[in-house]
Amino acid sequence: MGEGEGNLSEKELGVRERRGSWAVGSEPPGRGRGFQKEGGGALGGRAWQFRGGPLGREALPAPAPLHPKGEGDCLGEKEVLRDPCENPSPAPEPSLRGGEGLRPPEPTRMDINKGLPAIASHRDLHVWIIENQRMVPVPERAYGNFFEEHCYIVLHVPRSLKATQGASSDLHYWVGKEADAAAQGSAGAFVQHLLEALGGAAVQHREAQGHESHCFRSYFRPGVLYRKGGLDSALKHVETNMYNIQRLLHIQGRKHVSATEVELSWNSFNKSDIFLLDLGKIMIQWNGPETSISEKARGLALTCSLQDRERGGRAQIGVVDDEVKATDLMRIMEAVLGCRVGNLPASMPNKSINQLQKASVRLYHVCEKEEDLVIQELATCPLTQDLLREEDYYILDQGGSKIYVWQGRMSGLQEKKAAFSRALAFIQAKGYPTYTNVEVVNDGAESAAFKQLFRAWSAKKPENRNLHGMSELIRGRLDVGELHSQPELAAQLRMVDDASGQVEVWCIQDLCRQPMDPKHHGQLYAGNCYLVLYTYQKMGRVQYILYLWQGHQATTSEIKALNCNAEELDLMYHGALVREHVTMGSEPPHFLAILQGQLVVFQGRMGHNRKELPASAMRLFHVQGTDIYNTKTMEVPARASALNSNDVFLLVTASICYLWFGKGCSGDQREMARTVVTAMSGETKETVLEGQEPPCFWEALGGRAPYPSNKRLPEDVSSFQPRLFECSSQMGQLVLTEVVFFSQEDLDKYDIMLLDTWQEIFLWLGEAASGWKEAVTWGQEYLKTHPAGRSLATPIVVIKQGHEPPTFTGWFFTWDPYKWTNNQSYEEVVDGGLGAKPAIFELTAELNNFQLSRVPSHGRAGPLSPRTLKGSQDGSGNELQLDSKGGGTSTSSYHSSPKPTIKGSLPREQLMHQAAEDLPEGVDPAHKEFYLSDSDFQDIFGKSKEEFYSMAKWRQQQEKKQLGFF
Repeated sequence: MGEGEGNLSEKELGVRERRGSWAVGSEPPGRGRGFQKEGGGALGGRAWQFRGGPLGREALPAPAPLHPKGEGDCLGEKEVLRDPCENPSPAPEPSLRGGEGLRPPEPTRMDINKGLPAIASHRDLHVWIIENQRMVPVPERAYGNFFEEHCYIVLHVPRSLKATQGASSDLHYWVGKEADAAAQGSAGAFVQHLLEALGGAAVQHREAQGHESHCFRSYFRPGVLYRKGGLDSALKHVETNMYNIQRLLHIQGRKHVSATEVELSWNSFNKSDIFLLDLGKIMIQWNGPETSISEKARGLALTCSLQDRERGGRAQIGVVDDEVKATDLMRIMEAVLGCRVGNLPASMPNKSINQLQKASVRLYHVCEKEEDLVIQELATCPLTQDLLREEDYYILDQGGSKIYVWQGRMSGLQEKKAAFSRALAFIQAKGYPTYTNVEVVNDGAESAAFKQLFRAWSAKKPENRNLHGMSELIRGRLDVGELHSQPELAAQLRMVDDASGQVEVWCIQDLCRQPMDPKHHGQLYAGNCYLVLYTYQKMGRVQYILYLWQGHQATTSEIKALNCNAEELDLMYHGALVREHVTMGSEPPHFLAILQGQLVVFQGRMGHNRKELPASAMRLFHVQGTDIYNTKTMEVPARASALNSNDVFLLVTASICYLWFGKGCSGDQREMARTVVTAMSGETKETVLEGQEPPCFWEALGGRAPYPSNKRLPEDVSSFQPRLFECSSQMGQLVLTEVVFFSQEDLDKYDIMLLDTWQEIFLWLGEAASGWKEAVTWGQEYLKTHPAGRSLATPIVVIKQGHEPPTFTGWFFTWDPYKWTNNQSYEEVVDGGLGAKPAIFELTAELNNFQLSRVPSHGRAGPLSPRTLKGSQDGSGNELQLDSKGGGTSTSSYHSSPKPTIKGSLPREQLMHQAAEDLPEGVDPAHKEFYLSDSDFQDIFGKSKEEFYSMAKWRQQQEKKQLGFF
């Protein structure tokens, strides 16, 4: 490699990129291969040019393997990620069959030359595995299981517009880290055929194992399982009642959980993750000492799911939270893994991408230049929708965390087919990891995540959002019952009720809250902060909203005092307050409505006894709004340039009050202005029409001056879909995990969730979540780092679990207010909700009788026991066998009713009321009743062993105490 090629630092690279542009065909320093340097691009920014062929495809750099050498388990050196548009064999025009009443697709293979499988209309989600270049449907109960040597295709077709918040279809192709090039090529070809059959409207995703998009992970709950090897044609994805198994699963993730098969050794463990030792009939979840309770709960949910799907619910689950206390389970683990030597290592650093990285957005224009393909940097954030032209093709780079490809509806067919190959070449050229996620969106069918990268987004075909005549409802009298029975209407209107409840207002003065006279509730000062408490009833239950209003001129100490006083009020109301942070000028409609449209904001600060500081002899107020839900009056500088022909203004002098109507104001505006003037001024009033002002009017404003007089254009209504995120912090940086197609089930008591409806930010606090105090800060950080350049004045609403207003619940497909009434906590599930564990108790008892032979094992961190546990393949799963590989063999058979683990049973006299030191050798003192014969057990306890072990643990202990077996 010549001088200056491939070895420059990032700093040097940045200088050279700014001075020129790059053309794909030679190599930009440190950025891969296939780039040449050019002068400026057509648009004056950086450009890359693909050489050769009508679209430059012949000279595209071959995409690197999805999991190259040096990045964990990988493909062979010659196996590369194939261009998805390269069809290994020609295929006829595909047809997509479906419709009402169709049965699910039969589990038959679909050859690439024989068309596409049927799409069952009654299901949202469809999963196929690519096997021998054929598309084979995966059974529903196996969804979420992925073999590492295969590729999969996942299609999500939303059945309900409301359930998915207006989302389009999503088409994913998933590549296992051991998948070969043939499987990858077949998957890409099938994706193209499916896309054509769907009319090109689906959002396409490229997913790499372990680095899937949030959208992909959201389909599979409670998590995904990566299975080693491939799927033999003669085997099934999931075999229920399969007990002949020994594996160790590494469970990771907070909101989106994954389990990966790892080496059956203590070497695989670390302090910060969860590991599941699966022995067939016994499943032991080991929680690292640094794991959070939410991670433990989600890991347990995945463990229980595996128990149900693969063992028919008959496997017994044990949980190790504390190794010292879980001695029985640790004995079993050591019997399989050997004795652990040394301390556990810390976990690998989390590679979660923080919001700051996602905020860096660059838009590239892709076009043909003669016979070359040129990629030209067009703009950086904040982006605007008008940058995208329907005849063109664009690449959007979100800080290297994700690559989007946008295809205009008038762009060429060959360009659309080459979307993935161009994205992969771009990834390689930029030096990004080969597993970087790629999303291809089509003009008019963009995903919610793509739209929110732009400052504003208007649907080309406006969505019908007038639920039951929304516009008419908000202009008239709202029906409270309708708002409460239809929370989706309340959410769209941002109104919890008709604003007829009780209102209390406090002003923050001297860092304390001072109550305000009800006559002046709507008269606020820009230099102060206020607390506004609203009380209303919903279905006979008292509800509260506390608005924290912050003036633009308020000091930092006053803002801090505002939050402290809000905390005190919340404690007084036992945590039942919904808190909404409101910035001056960005008041939500309900806040304006409870003040009956009489909100007036004065400049300056209010002193004691409502004396303004400082006083002004001349004041000009800008009145905006047409009804009580959107009317507010703001003081502006008293000069002619502040006027606007579209609005109404109030000029207050020492002797008279002028009500000035601009030529463009409406009758509703004039009517609302008259009510405001009546409430705030007792002076003589004079109505003045624009163009007919008396000289004294202009004298009061300091003379005439130009002001805006053009007709105001209607504001574009952005059609953003609501998005839900889990919030967490990593090294002081906010990390968000999106939950796509969200529901109430995604709100967990250990979570802090952020719901972005674009007009408001909701922060939902689970009752057991930590970090409540940081919640508002996270909301502010989210707005600051949003790539669309969001307004920092966007209202932030803080909601505690169990106190959700309809403006929040209305964004969910369904909402059950009693869902959390009898929910078990993680601790309750572990202590008594996992059922009886006779197999675990019996195996522990046998281990107490068995002298472990610890022989050092080569290549391990410590000596391993030579013993292995084997489960029967018998569908009943009634037997569990313990074998020794080294010396002798000790075998016991266990049935659902426990049998003694020593030879024969023992007389009751040797067990009842006996101290531990007086028991026969080999008897486990914690489970003395195990060693009774079945007849003695029935005679003493009055029930069989099976009935006894099906009881709650506390009841078992109680009976054992009463009968002398404790």
